[in-house]
Amino acid sequence: MGKIISVVNQKGGVGKTTTAVNLSAGIGKLGKKVLVIDADPQGNTTSAYGIKKQNLAHSVYDLLIGKARAELAVIKSEFKNVDVIPCNMDLAGAEVELISIDNRESQLKTALSEIRANYDFIFIDCPPSLGLITINALCASDTVLVPIQCEYFALEGLSQLLASVRQVKRLYNPTLELEGVLLTMFDGRLNLTQQVVSEVKRFFAKELFSTTIPRAVRLSEAPSYGKPIQYYDPKNKGALAYDTLSKEFIKRNRR
Repeated sequence: MGKIISVVNQKGGVGKTTTAVNLSAGIGKLGKKVLVIDADPQGNTTSAYGIKKQNLAHSVYDLLIGKARAELAVIKSEFKNVDVIPCNMDLAGAEVELISIDNRESQLKTALSEIRANYDFIFIDCPPSLGLITINALCASDTVLVPIQCEYFALEGLSQLLASVRQVKRLYNPTLELEGVLLTMFDGRLNLTQQVVSEVKRFFAKELFSTTIPRAVRLSEAPSYGKPIQYYDPKNKGALAYDTLSKEFIKRNRR
């Protein structure tokens, strides 16, 4: 039975999609079967895997509103061991449509139940908000992975997010746990970065990934070429960091 992980942060620009794309690619390279679900209406994960959004037969939108089975929406990517359930702008209307659907918070969980046994890991790239799409992702998930940028307001946003996760756990998904906290856009030369790291360690010593993701221009460039960083520039420091994170992630999940 595949483990489902939501990659979540209600703040934009913290490396959430970058992490969903490159961590899944790294784990696929290590021989694990991975599914990535693009649940962000911007569709950046879809583009980062080189999938055209214009002519999708099915997308995550169809799963959420019950129009199609999950297996029909799965696209086999050109990258090792990674499949994708893409999205396009149709997803932007899903929040409104879900309001009138029974069991609206568990639509994605129900859809994924048919295919989760086909994968070792399923990653859901969530939108930068805590609306019904994110709630669906959290209800479907076993764990939550939270990327946070090394900046002043990082901890404030993290505490708000975890309060929402606890609420979803209490109301809908009692087995939901924290997979880990990942520091992104890391620059060890900055005093502010060191302060954020020490604060995060105070509160999340066990959950904090030892791997950090550095600032790297190539990480920003790779999606425009429709490739994860490991395939766009495998020797780049960003690629090496996500490869290290992938190994750390798998090691944690062997316990």
